[in-house]
Amino acid sequence: MRPIFLFASFLLTLQIARPVEAAPVNVVTTTEDLAAIAKEVGGERVEVESLAKGVQDPHFIEAKPSFMLKLSRADLFVQVGLELEQAWVGPLLLGGRNGKIQSGAPGFVDASRGITALEVPAEPIDRSAGDVHLQGNPHIWLDPMNGKQIARNIAEGLKRVDPKGAAEYDRNLADFSTRIDAALSRWQERMKPFEGAKVITYHNSWPYFLKRFGLVAAGYIEPKPGIPSSTSHMREVIALIPREQVKVILMEPYFSDQAPKFLAEKTGAKVVPLPPSVSASAGINDYFDLFDLLTNRLAEALR
Repeated sequence: MRPIFLFASFLLTLQIARPVEAAPVNVVTTTEDLAAIAKEVGGERVEVESLAKGVQDPHFIEAKPSFMLKLSRADLFVQVGLELEQAWVGPLLLGGRNGKIQSGAPGFVDASRGITALEVPAEPIDRSAGDVHLQGNPHIWLDPMNGKQIARNIAEGLKRVDPKGAAEYDRNLADFSTRIDAALSRWQERMKPFEGAKVITYHNSWPYFLKRFGLVAAGYIEPKPGIPSSTSHMREVIALIPREQVKVILMEPYFSDQAPKFLAEKTGAKVVPLPPSVSASAGINDYFDLFDLLTNRLAEALR
């Protein structure tokens, strides 16, 4: 046998003997918060990508063709649910033409499953009520305890599409939950001196966060969810702030600061930009960073 054939045979033997590395599970999420939790649970077995960026309002994301391409290649799709993404996810899933991740398929995960939603309308509503979600307020990730349930939902989805990784996903889930419990004690201790404090928020993004940390929303800059403020509503909020002893006005970074600053000038309350998502500002690289920043910034403002 010629040397070249011997060498080729040797290479082929090496190729056969080398363990075949499984391709990573391709996870696509709607938000950076879900992506951060999916990375915690999936570890080295997954590659995770978010469609929306942390600096964007997750209610209103442009349905780009490039998103359809990402979804066409996904093994697992994770959405927040409770109608948060209803304006843009449906057309993207349809355009992606990936049967593995359609609603009801093994690769589809609704992160809100098993979470008790707040502010579920008790009576039928119409568009005159603003951007109210019929299944309840969808900003569920802003309670760390809900983050644990979101992680459980993602772990179940990963085990469906990658059953060989089940033990690793279970270990990662347990580790994430343990670290959340430890961090929650630290965050609650930080916020304990301010229990019962009242705040004004721009959009109604914070009910889960406020409830977990014992704060109260005294009012909103938006008169109804998604509806711009009016002169008469601003007068009402200006009167409300001293009456309710409100010290801070919370605003998400993707809203204009014009109305919050106007209220601050009229009342002396402090405007506090509060990013509601991972990657929404520098230093928020994971789910734990998000709550470290939120509790630190809010505690400092409420002193």
